[in-house]
Amino acid sequence: MARKIVLTSGKGGVGKTTICANLGVQLASLGFRTVLVDVDIGLNNLDVVMGLEKNVVFDITDVIMGKCRAKQALIEDNRFQNLFLLPSSHNSGKTKILGEHIRSVLNMLDSSFDYILIDCPAGVDAGFHRAVFSANEAIVVVTPHLSSLRDASKVIGLLNEYDLSSKGLVINRLRGDLLASGDMLKVEDVVRAMHLPLYGVIPEDDAISSACSIGGYLNSAESTRAFTLLCENIHTGKKKIFDCEMKYRGFMGYIRRNLKRKV
Repeated sequence: MARKIVLTSGKGGVGKTTICANLGVQLASLGFRTVLVDVDIGLNNLDVVMGLEKNVVFDITDVIMGKCRAKQALIEDNRFQNLFLLPSSHNSGKTKILGEHIRSVLNMLDSSFDYILIDCPAGVDAGFHRAVFSANEAIVVVTPHLSSLRDASKVIGLLNEYDLSSKGLVINRLRGDLLASGDMLKVEDVVRAMHLPLYGVIPEDDAISSACSIGGYLNSAESTRAFTLLCENIHTGKKKIFDCEMKYRGFMGYIRRNLKRKV
């Protein structure tokens, strides 16, 4: 059976879809058959982030309406073996989609994959419940900002109403220079506020922004390492966290911090 993990945040714009895509890449690179499922009906962009929007023929609503089989709607990523996408629909009024419908589709894929990553819509309305209803585990994505933490706290309260086997935290867009200078919330402070085990941290990286802008995956050794550790922690239960501050410590780190401020 596949591990069905929903990635949620409450607040939009925290990089949840980007984390979903790149986590999928790392899982696939380790040999796990992985499918990313976009359940943001009407406002979907996982296909764009993956650079696969031109390959979409069928989507998840077509599967639900019986126009095609689940495997017919899958798009195989030809750059990464074992990685697939089940896209969502651009038309939110196509049909009324319920959590039971999504679960039924995922059950069709269950035996063919090791991981099913569910990209949850922002907010806590029907789209959120539709996505979480289909999952067995949850990852809450936050940034080290008070507005993100406040919205995530509401999400965690709602997740507690579901029978999930595990819940964990990913902190995105951490700036090592600001952490080292004390100008950003520390990782420990965020974890303490969220009351969830930390699965991983992802640094602020221009390569990620560039990849999102043009569609496709990041090409950065630093962020790739962070995603690799995140992937290993999720799969094995390890707790190896990427050190965003390392290159900003000491005398040379002081110079790097000052140079970054001037850029």
